[in-house]
Amino acid sequence: MRVVVVGCGYVGLALAAQLDARGHAVTGVRRSDAGLDAVDAVGPDVEAVAADATDPESLDRLPDAEAVVFAASSGGRGADAAREVYVDGLANVVDEYGSRASPPDRLVYTSSTGVYGDHEGGWVDEETPLEPTTEKTRVLAEAERIATERAADAGIDGTVVRFAGLYGPERYRLERYVEGPVTAGYLNMVHREDAAGSVRHLLETDRARDRAVLVVDDEPVDKHAFADWLADACGVPRPEKRSKEERIAAGDLSAAAERRIRTSKRCSNALLRDLGYEFVHPTFRSGYRDAVRAYRAATE
Repeated sequence: MRVVVVGCGYVGLALAAQLDARGHAVTGVRRSDAGLDAVDAVGPDVEAVAADATDPESLDRLPDAEAVVFAASSGGRGADAAREVYVDGLANVVDEYGSRASPPDRLVYTSSTGVYGDHEGGWVDEETPLEPTTEKTRVLAEAERIATERAADAGIDGTVVRFAGLYGPERYRLERYVEGPVTAGYLNMVHREDAAGSVRHLLETDRARDRAVLVVDDEPVDKHAFADWLADACGVPRPEKRSKEERIAAGDLSAAAERRIRTSKRCSNALLRDLGYEFVHPTFRSGYRDAVRAYRAATE
């Protein structure tokens, strides 16, 4: 299978490596020279192509493919930047491929569990109505419609994968939790290898066409419990804890940050499990093992 990964960054590079290892033909698309170097470093058989989803004229450089994965990032910037990448950029890619004589068979768009909004700690799954509470998450929900409806109009089957909080190499953020203070709430997480692995699995098994799939590990965890586990594993004192009310009362949060703190939910991976995906890291206990070892080696 030939797969083009548009925005071949944190998850995309891991996906390219997994697909390449299993004999698929992979093209990683990045804008910068550093990004292209990162794609080249995946392996000699992985093709790097310079293009920008927000620049339609550059997209004729993209090769034809059986599947396209849109995993571009807005770089943590605000809602306007998110719209430019996730809505406009995704629409550009769909339109480019839809105009070709041989369009791809399917598209996978990497969204976020942020589209669910607040459920006061309750469980959400693929049947839960979307209730995005910020401008950025409303942009993500709009992009999901492009990945399904606009793609369908172009003759491409769309799949939306909603990633929980990504962690892994370079994104463990141990100090945030072991040093504290830690604000109450739930963590819904997925290791980078499983975020990439879930997309690979859906492509290889030809599953979840025209539907959304939550990509999250087996165990949403209370932040205070996670911080205590991590501190114990690292051999350091357990950190200070704060309630949500205490953190908000400090008065130094932006409106968006306060909304994030007030948002609480637990995400179910039952569908992904039913679709046959087997996790490399079913919970944070496995996923943080290497990070804990590195922390202890550096501090003991």
